[in-house]
Amino acid sequence: MTYYYQFTSNRAQSQDLVQMKKTLEHVSNKANWRIVELANGFYQCEYKPLDGNEDAKWVDTTRRETIEGAERAIDASIDHYKKKLEFECCVYNITKHICLHIG
Repeated sequence: MTYYYQFTSNRAQSQDLVQMKKTLEHVSNKANWRIVELANGFYQCEYKPLDGNEDAKWVDTTRRETIEGAERAIDASIDHYKKKLEFECCVYNITKHICLHIG
């Protein structure tokens, strides 16, 4: 599967980028993920909410027929989020660099 990333001007605001970076770092950490077996026998991949509240509802992302498939889905999601984090940090640094030269 190939993921494409696109820069849009509304992400250029540093506060949005900081929050996005926190979220991407959070979901890129495997310790924040779990697999839950559903009543129908499928396995659901979920990650812990960013707010850190243990009682908060976990965020479900995908379902698989086997636990091995769920593990692979989590690993693929983590790889995806790490690539997106790298891209967003690059965009932030480029934007910051451009702003320094313009301003």
